[in-house]
Amino acid sequence: MRISGLLIAIACGCATVGLWAWGNRPEAEPAWPDRIQGYAFSPYRDGQDATRGDFPTVQEIDADLALLQRTTRSVRTYSTDGSLGEIPRLAGRRGIKVALGAWISPESERNAREVDQAIRLARENPNVIRLIVGNEVIQRGDLETAELYEYLDRVREAVKQPVSTAEPWDVWLRYPELADHVDYIAVHMLPYWEGVPAEEAIGYIDDKMRRLRAEFPGKPIVIGEVGWPSNGRTRAAAVASEANQARFLRRFLDHARQEKYVYYLMEAFDQPWKARNEGAVGAYWGVFDVDRNAKFPFTDPIVRVPEWKALSLAAVVLAALMLGLFYIDSRGLRAGGRGFLAIVAYATATGLVYVLYEYWQQYITVATVIVGVLLMLGTVVVIAVLLAEAHEWAEAQWATRWRRPLPAPSPDAPAPKVSVHVPCYNEPPDMVIATLDALAALDYPDYEVIVVDNNTRDENVWRPVEAHCRKLGERFRFFHVSPLAGFKAGALNFALRETDPAAKIVAVIDSDYVVRPEWLRDLVPAFADPKLAIVQAPQDYRDLHENAFKAACYAEYAGFFHIGMITRNERNAIIQHGTMTLVSRTALESVGGWAEWCITEDAELGLRLFEQGYEANYIARSYGRGLMPDTFSDFKVQRFRWAYGAVQIMRRHAGVLFGRDRTLTLGQRYHFIAGWLPWLADGVNLVFNFAALAWSVGMIVAPGVFDPPLILFSVLPLSLFVFKAAKLVDLYRTCVGAGARQIAAAALAGLGLSHTVGTAVLTGFATSGRPFLRTPKQASRHAVLQALGSAREEWLMTVALLLAAWAVSSIDQMGSPDLSVWILVLVVQTIPYVAAIAMSLLSALPLPASLIDVPQAAGPQPAAPPAEAATDLVLQRDEGSNG
Repeated sequence: MRISGLLIAIACGCATVGLWAWGNRPEAEPAWPDRIQGYAFSPYRDGQDATRGDFPTVQEIDADLALLQRTTRSVRTYSTDGSLGEIPRLAGRRGIKVALGAWISPESERNAREVDQAIRLARENPNVIRLIVGNEVIQRGDLETAELYEYLDRVREAVKQPVSTAEPWDVWLRYPELADHVDYIAVHMLPYWEGVPAEEAIGYIDDKMRRLRAEFPGKPIVIGEVGWPSNGRTRAAAVASEANQARFLRRFLDHARQEKYVYYLMEAFDQPWKARNEGAVGAYWGVFDVDRNAKFPFTDPIVRVPEWKALSLAAVVLAALMLGLFYIDSRGLRAGGRGFLAIVAYATATGLVYVLYEYWQQYITVATVIVGVLLMLGTVVVIAVLLAEAHEWAEAQWATRWRRPLPAPSPDAPAPKVSVHVPCYNEPPDMVIATLDALAALDYPDYEVIVVDNNTRDENVWRPVEAHCRKLGERFRFFHVSPLAGFKAGALNFALRETDPAAKIVAVIDSDYVVRPEWLRDLVPAFADPKLAIVQAPQDYRDLHENAFKAACYAEYAGFFHIGMITRNERNAIIQHGTMTLVSRTALESVGGWAEWCITEDAELGLRLFEQGYEANYIARSYGRGLMPDTFSDFKVQRFRWAYGAVQIMRRHAGVLFGRDRTLTLGQRYHFIAGWLPWLADGVNLVFNFAALAWSVGMIVAPGVFDPPLILFSVLPLSLFVFKAAKLVDLYRTCVGAGARQIAAAALAGLGLSHTVGTAVLTGFATSGRPFLRTPKQASRHAVLQALGSAREEWLMTVALLLAAWAVSSIDQMGSPDLSVWILVLVVQTIPYVAAIAMSLLSALPLPASLIDVPQAAGPQPAAPPAEAATDLVLQRDEGSNG
């Protein structure tokens, strides 16, 4: 460990103890007033969703108002649609005034209905004291300003009450003409979104209010939303927590009384449905949680953990052990990366210690011991995945240099004969011919091409390819072999047997790939190193602009070759892929060729070569482009094969990967195991989902026996989800160069495969002889119903989890935060299944690729010399014969 790493570890240890101490001191804040001016009021309950038109009942709304009437003078609404139009009448009966909102969106018919309804309600209900037409319409870009002005002018002419529209402070300053169409300024003051620390938030609001008053003298100002979230990701220096929420709101209410601000707290009740639109933090702005319980004390000091000293010491010791493992091979990692790993280690250790602490606060019974052991096993898996993800994140983001770059080719480098193998089975002949034409144009002096078509029955498919090989000349040899066992590996072994004895290098490409002329010229010289067995170029795709589904797949593939393969290459531990790969013939034959027992024969070969002491090198630059799956079912089949094959490899090579066999280095073992951990976690997650459903049934049938799982056990998988999402956003942005919609599409596509991967992993441990699963090329798009049918398992899991969440929410444990979080876990667990349904629909609908924001110039540019830096966007896929 370098001295900087030791200093970082010591500093983080001191900081951890200090944070435990600071976080657990009692804090007295101004008391909450008996009655506040107003709440932003969205009465949606758990499981309801405004975006789906799923409205609360009138009885639920009235119950909410009954709860609020003792603590507020007014509420602000956002829409008049459905049962929300009953709010003014119900509020009037309880003596509550209303700032009536009309939701304005890009849908003109809905806007007209909202405006008409708002005018009618304002005229009929004297407790409507002001109207707000539109909520952040300009901020979202839903309408042109002129269109919004028309709605505002119409409402102002029709009602007596003052009218405005709600926007953040900066929008008002950027569009000062907006003030000509309103009677007052309705401004949102949400310092969290701008990264302002909670301690500075009151001063921040005062500053913005001064600017607004100076810009619009004489115009009344109403703070339409002001608040702080109780949970969610930290935004710059703004930490979302219940403590910060209580501190900010209690200080603001005291300050607002002194400054005579007119305000509506954001908001009365937590709204989980907002998480899809605003991120997880969107669910946590309520003063009351979704079950209508107060989230923090209104008068008492904040209560902290009394045993923090012993817990902080345990966290420091555990984190030091974790960090020692991280720093074993950390040369080339900048201090920022070491600091990041230290933060993750100390945060993880603190979380684990706190989980154990919370668990041991329970009365221990046989049932809690059994459940605790099972949950701890799950926690170990979650932490292992989190630490592996953090390590990759740090190496991808903070590496000072790459230690194993591919050397630039010398003009005088020898050009050994290369045998290019193209396996194919039942492939469209025009596609294969395009592949062969590209090979014929290679800028390399000495190579042959062997095309092996195995087991294709229709002569109309393979005869044109055979004829084209004859046309291209003696370099091209075509073989149609039927029957031929061994699937793609069998075809490759056949090609190896037919290879020219003079060939020193074997190159493999899939039958849909169009290679660049410089492919062999640039990469073959690396084999001057006798220890080198593999040179791998990335897989890439030329059909990303075909539709939105393929654009989403393209985005999902991107991370592997720009993140995972680069970090793996540092420890000579890349995953070999069955296309765009060059292999030393001597090395290939020395290990017995391709493994016909494994449906991912390429990755298995790479591991066998590593076991024999050979090296591999990866160049992160595109030298050829193929075709992606055309349907979601094909996308799933492809990923099932990869995951199932990974389990086959783990089982066959378990002694080398997990045992005392030392043929692999520690770094190689780490990367193969860590690289497969997320897939293993999907398998564990599938088991967890079934266990969660069973436990939820127990909670409903026998609530006295089955308590809600401990809150922190529930939070751990959610924390991993948030952590991986943050990693995806950051590394896709910095390493892949993806935009927001591409990142979202990558997340959607990846999540949509979670169930498939989990099923493949469990199947791989239960069976050993699944047949090779070919991914068709140039297939027809599925109809909508057929596409949805391809996600029928995901539909069933979605329904089951949502029903469990709804049923559990009816249990009479309204005061239990464990129950609320458990419901949230059940709902969140549906996200991958919903993503799969969305991907199935996306594959069936003729939506343009521009929906994913893939620019027309996207995709790899002409390859540069290997020694230069690479920035091409390249993607992962394994296609070809039976591929």
